[in-house]
Amino acid sequence: MNILLLLIPISLAMGAVGVAAFLWSLRTDQYQDLSGDAERVLHAADHPITPRRRPTQNLQESGQ
Repeated sequence: MNILLLLIPISLAMGAVGVAAFLWSLRTDQYQDLSGDAERVLHAADHPITPRRRPTQNLQESGQ
């Protein structure tokens, strides 16, 4: 039961930090352009993934 005397203030402090972070994000306009990121993902230039080539060994180094 004594552990609640420690856990309740810790949980209230963590909740206060979360609310403070949310209010900071509102004040600094972090949610200003929500559709911009979504559109940038759709219109991004796609580059095909190509496998890397192994460097070729010289015939002299391989002993052939």
